[in-house]
Amino acid sequence: MASPKEQVKPLAPANSHHLRSDEEQAVSLHIKLGQRKYVQCCGCVSAVFVIIAVTAIVLGFTMFHVKDPKIKMNEVTVQRLEFSNGILRTDTNITLLADVSIKNPNMASFKYSNATTMVYYRGTEVGEARTPAGVAKSRRTSRMNVTVDIVPGKILGVPGFISEVATGELTMTTYTSIQGTVKVATVKKNVVVELNCTVSYNFSSGKIQGEDCKRRARL
Repeated sequence: MASPKEQVKPLAPANSHHLRSDEEQAVSLHIKLGQRKYVQCCGCVSAVFVIIAVTAIVLGFTMFHVKDPKIKMNEVTVQRLEFSNGILRTDTNITLLADVSIKNPNMASFKYSNATTMVYYRGTEVGEARTPAGVAKSRRTSRMNVTVDIVPGKILGVPGFISEVATGELTMTTYTSIQGTVKVATVKKNVVVELNCTVSYNFSSGKIQGEDCKRRARL
């Protein structure tokens, strides 16, 4: 008869293998669900970043893009250009009146400081004027009147003046420079707008009959 020590150990229950298999499946399913949620979360975060980037690029090329303000010389008139016995009068200054407009195509205002306009005759500066600071509102056009006093003594001292007057025309050059800033959201840009015009004054009609202007903007 066998001793108690020699008795055979009891066998494991038959369904223990099935229990371990169910537990492994549950753990595996939990891991897969976690991985799926992680992938979905990463996908959502990536999608949000892509949307933000695309929105920033679109706004950067549209609303937040600083465009060049446009400056234009609308009209130029000359006053008190008078002669006595064929000689230019020197007791009164010649007055040049310029109607200048600034078109602002941006979503924000264009604030500019004092503008400077100079008048040249054959490369010699004969007059200068300054206009006060101002604001060209968003997508609006601002106009300013510039008055330049030309000293007769300066223009008389330029060689060739008398001979050109004899032709009935007088050609001068104007240069206008406007400095300002455009701030769109957090983007602030300094802008310099320049306008060079060559004008021809006809003594018979008393009007400007030719005008050639070139514009330039520097950001």
